[in-house]
Amino acid sequence: MTGNTPADTGGSAVADGAARPVLRVTSLVKRFGDVTAVDGVSFDLMPGASLGIVGESGSGKTTTARVLAGLERPTSGTVELDGRVVAGPEAGRPAARGGTRGRVPGGGARRDRLWRASRLQMIFQDPYGSLDPRQTVARSVAEPMRLHAPGPAAGRRARVRELLDQVGLSERAGGSLPRDLSGGQRQRAAIARALAVRPRVLLLDEAVAALDVSIQAQILTLLDGLRRDTGISYVFVSHDLAVVRHVTETAIVMRHGRVVERGGTERILREPRHPYTRLLLDSIPSPDWDLDRVARDRRALDRL
Repeated sequence: MTGNTPADTGGSAVADGAARPVLRVTSLVKRFGDVTAVDGVSFDLMPGASLGIVGESGSGKTTTARVLAGLERPTSGTVELDGRVVAGPEAGRPAARGGTRGRVPGGGARRDRLWRASRLQMIFQDPYGSLDPRQTVARSVAEPMRLHAPGPAAGRRARVRELLDQVGLSERAGGSLPRDLSGGQRQRAAIARALAVRPRVLLLDEAVAALDVSIQAQILTLLDGLRRDTGISYVFVSHDLAVVRHVTETAIVMRHGRVVERGGTERILREPRHPYTRLLLDSIPSPDWDLDRVARDRRALDRL
């Protein structure tokens, strides 16, 4: 399936009355002046599923992620999270077919942001984006709990120990500042912090791109295990097709802001149907890599 037609790309088809998507994106558009960065993107993400958003730099994948996280406002289209419209003309209201579930009591922009953050957390390529360099890792992990679920300090400390253990960090690492940890340890700490409020969706934007290959494998294995243990859903944004293959079941391929291909990750990687997807695969260095052919194919694609 190609193009931007809405489709369930985050799990199996859902019959009436069955589980609904935890995240639904419909005809999403984001413009910056005369530049259209995201053009009509649609997809569904089911509970416990993992969706990859793939594309080169400038494809619109990171802008899509920023809209999902509430860091950018869409020009048009809607984003529904856990049955509630969180971006678009009807933002702040339950989805029409979803009744009143998910309505934020009292409304208000701050309350809406807190509600959204309690259900969707984002992990960045640079973990310093989510860790305070002046605080220990344990304090950074505890901070979202103080904001979203105030309670006894002893309970927070126990939850922090549980989270650090879950992501493979020691108590000593929890007492360290981010600068005293390795890149892989910092990313584990960022994952623990994101999981602190028990979100429904984890949005990962090039989350392993800055790590060595061996550390990448460790983090990807950790993420796969966490999803199976907790039932959390992932949106994994990456230019790296090997990474997407390891951690996602379904994927969409973006080019110039539009979805050009979608479907099962393995099917897309084994039997790509769009010339751009084939070009991405052909661009991966290999023993028989033909750089001249890749360049010719890119020029031909650009002329379409």
